[in-house]
Amino acid sequence: MKKLILAAIFGVASLSSISTKAQISLSINIGSQPAWGPTGYDHVDYYYLPDVDAYYYVPTSQYIYQVGGQWAWRSSLPARYGSYDPYNSYKVVVNRPKPYLSHQRDIQQYGKFKNYHGKQGNIRDSRDSRYSQARNNNGRPGNQQHQQGNQQQHQQGNQQHQQGNQQHQQGNQQHQQGNQQHQQGNQQHPKGGDQHSEGDKRGH
Repeated sequence: MKKLILAAIFGVASLSSISTKAQISLSINIGSQPAWGPTGYDHVDYYYLPDVDAYYYVPTSQYIYQVGGQWAWRSSLPARYGSYDPYNSYKVVVNRPKPYLSHQRDIQQYGKFKNYHGKQGNIRDSRDSRYSQARNNNGRPGNQQHQQGNQQQHQQGNQQHQQGNQQHQQGNQQHQQGNQQHQQGNQQHPKGGDQHSEGDKRGH
C-alpha cells in the first residue's frame, strides 16, 4: 500500500514539474522581441513608448495608438512620427492585458521618460547570446512577408529551372530521333540510286 502511495506522489510531482517547465518555455519570447527593445526581459507582451504615446504589441509586431479617439492597430506609426527613433528612445515593458485600456495610468507613471534619449540599452547592441535571433528583428511584420516571398520565388525559380531542364532533355531526344531518321533516309537513298541505275541499263 505504501508503495502505491509513493508511486502516486511521485507521478503527481513529475506531472507538475513537466507542466511548470512547459509553461516557462512557452512564456519566453526573447526571439520575437524587436532589436530596439530593452535587454533583460525573457518575456514581453507590450512596450509603452512615451515619446509617441503609443504601445507596441510583440506577438504581432504592431503599434497601437489613438486615431479619432479609438485605439488602432497598425504595422507602423503615423507619418507625424517619421523622425521617431525607437533605438534612441525609452521603452517601458508592460505585461498586463490590454494596457491601452488603462492608458492614463501609463502616462502618469512613465510620462517622465519622454525625451529620455540615449539612456537605455537595446537588444541590437547587446552581446548576450540569447539575443542572437532578436538582433535581426526591426519590429516590422513586413520582414517576415519579405522572407516568405523570397522563399516562394526561390522555389518557383527552381521549379521553372527543372521544367526547363526537362524540356531541354525532350529537345535532345527529339534531335536524336531526327538524326536517326536522317541516317535511315541516307541508307534508303543509295538503294534508290542502285535501282535507278539498273532501270537505266534495262532501258538501254
